[in-house]
Amino acid sequence: MIVHTDNQQKDVSLVTSKLPHLVGEILNLEGKTCDEVAIHFVSTNEISRLHDIYFNDPSVTDCITLPLDSADSDDYCILGDVFVCPQTAKDYISSNGGDLYEEITLYVIHGILHLLEYDDIDVEEEKIMRQAEARHLDNLKKKNLMLSGV
Repeated sequence: MIVHTDNQQKDVSLVTSKLPHLVGEILNLEGKTCDEVAIHFVSTNEISRLHDIYFNDPSVTDCITLPLDSADSDDYCILGDVFVCPQTAKDYISSNGGDLYEEITLYVIHGILHLLEYDDIDVEEEKIMRQAEARHLDNLKKKNLMLSGV
């Protein structure tokens, strides 16, 4: 599997070398495969711009996903793109406490789960997604696959 990584932001230092293993572990735990996925780390300006283009909402958000192929496809599968805003995580941690890199890792998990067709539109779907996020976060911690800084 190819994990394309694009770090366009300068707000938070990131070591992205674990991303292929991190994404692979999420897919493995979900029993899914794909051939390619892209993870982009972007600024608040860029996440707001993308949010406006794709969702008609120019506000800042944590994560945006753009799915391409279904992980259930038998053909070559490009799962899609995940856009993560580390500054959003930094702002959240500043207000609520917690670990910055755990929060950013959670945003990556959230994005991959969206690409795997999890949703959080209604209360029941959101509950299922939050349970999956917690399961993946615990698994990634045990396997030392959390994102970190320089």
